[in-house]
Amino acid sequence: TYLTILTFFPLKIVFTFHSDGDVSTGLRGSLSRLQLDYVDIVFANRNDVNSPMEEVVRAMTFVINQGMAMYWGTSRWSAMEIMEAYSVARQFNLIPPVCEQAEYHYFQRDKVEVQLPELYHKIGVGAMTWSPLACGLITGKYSDGVPDCSRAGIKGYQWLKERVYSEEGRRQLAKIKELHLVADRLGCTAAQLAIAWCLRSEGVSSVLLGVSNTDQLLENLGALRLLSQMTPQTVSEIDALLGNKPHSKKESRA
Repeated sequence: TYLTILTFFPLKIVFTFHSDGDVSTGLRGSLSRLQLDYVDIVFANRNDVNSPMEEVVRAMTFVINQGMAMYWGTSRWSAMEIMEAYSVARQFNLIPPVCEQAEYHYFQRDKVEVQLPELYHKIGVGAMTWSPLACGLITGKYSDGVPDCSRAGIKGYQWLKERVYSEEGRRQLAKIKELHLVADRLGCTAAQLAIAWCLRSEGVSSVLLGVSNTDQLLENLGALRLLSQMTPQTVSEIDALLGNKPHSKKESRA
C-alpha cells in the first residue's frame, strides 16, 4: 500500500491502494502514521483480474463501514470493470465506486470524453483526472530539447525523453506552440489554459495537480479564473488545433 497524492481541493486526503492488497490493514497503518481518523476517499488502483470483483467491492465497503473512508473510487479501471463493480454492489447491497481516476490532457481524451460520460449519466460515476500537462510537455519546456533539470532529464524517466524526441512527440510540440498563442490571447499561461480545458469537460469533478514548488501551484490555481472563458467558441478553436476530438458512440452510429 502507498500514499500517492495530497490534493489541493477540499478533501481531507486521498489514498490509492493496489486492489490486490489488504486494504483495511494498509489504510489503518496509513491513518495511524498521518494521525487521521479517516480519509474522504480511497482508490483501488489498477484492477487485479485475479481478484473476484465481489471481494474488491466487499473490501471497499468494509473500510467505509468501519469509518476509515467516506467513499471509494477506481483508478485506471476500464468502463466495463467499473460497471461490473457497480452491478456487484447493487446485487449484494454493497457500496459502489463514486469516481474514476483517469489520465486526461490534450493528447489523451477518449476515456474521459467518450467512455466515462456514459457512466456519469447512467450511474453517476465522476472523473478525477491526472496529468493535465502531459508530464510537462504542454508547458513548452521541451520545445527546444530536454533540459537537464526537467523530469525527462532525470534518471528513470528515459521513457519520457523518448516520447519527447519521437515523431509523435514532435507533432504534439508543434501543436503546443499554436496553443501557446491561444493562451497569450486569453492572457494566461499554457498550463492554466490546459488545466481549465480539462475542468470544462462534463463529469470531471477535479483535476489533480503535480507541482514541485509554490510558484507552480499558484500558477496552476490561476486556471480557475479561466473557466468563464472556456466558451464553445474557444473549445472549438482548441479542438481544431488539436485535430483529435474523439467521437461519441451516438456520433459514430450516426
